[in-house]
Amino acid sequence: MKKMSWLALLLVLLYSCSVNKAYRGRASWTEDFNQKGSFDTQYWSKIPRGGADWNRHMSNNDTCYALHDGKMILRGIKNNDLAKDTSRYLTGGIYTKDKKSFGFGRLEIKAKLNGAKGAWPAFWLLAENSKWPDGGEIDIMERLNFDSIAYQTIHTYYTLTLKIKDRPKSGGIAKINPAEFNTYAVEKYPDSLVFFVNNKKTFTYPKIATTAQGQFPFGVNHYLLLDMQLGGSWVGKIKDADLPVEMEIDWVKFYPFKENLHK
Repeated sequence: MKKMSWLALLLVLLYSCSVNKAYRGRASWTEDFNQKGSFDTQYWSKIPRGGADWNRHMSNNDTCYALHDGKMILRGIKNNDLAKDTSRYLTGGIYTKDKKSFGFGRLEIKAKLNGAKGAWPAFWLLAENSKWPDGGEIDIMERLNFDSIAYQTIHTYYTLTLKIKDRPKSGGIAKINPAEFNTYAVEKYPDSLVFFVNNKKTFTYPKIATTAQGQFPFGVNHYLLLDMQLGGSWVGKIKDADLPVEMEIDWVKFYPFKENLHK
């Protein structure tokens, strides 16, 4: 029995090391935002305005964007020139749609989120070649107002259309320090999504055996969205006196897995 216990322990340690080494070392893609003047348009575009809560104030107004000391600054502001844009508020967001996508691996974003009543910054992934929500949505980080927690959630046909959100649980929350830069990450495996804040595992969404449609559609490539959002049914009303509000993104890194490891 003692020999078997030591053997089992050794196997666990070897497996753990193999998983950790799957992405350690040099990232295959790093965005450090060290450009001058504007972000790298080879990989990023400004997110256009839409009709949903999250993008109804998206703007290409330069006031919503800045590069400073190697940080990408995305702002939410009150619009003081309604003659040029009828939206009462303007927000900045960038994404890698049609330019850069991510498969199995670990995606990390280091950022500082400044607070405001009605502020709703987010880092998230959408499927590259699938309509929403069939290809899955992966919310790496969403923060509301002045909260000291971040929400990490998945959305799929299974959770939204079939409304099955607890088999398995489709989201979690994690503590952050709003006064500092925090690192948010997701690891995408063939059989699970594993979320982290500051390298601490916070939430896992597994693939399960089910005949229900669309429970785990995450075997496709996804593009990344980084955006400051204002207002909406979830975050609530905006307080003008708190604006402008901004988030500072230090870097984005992607580590592809060398093999399809399961976690």
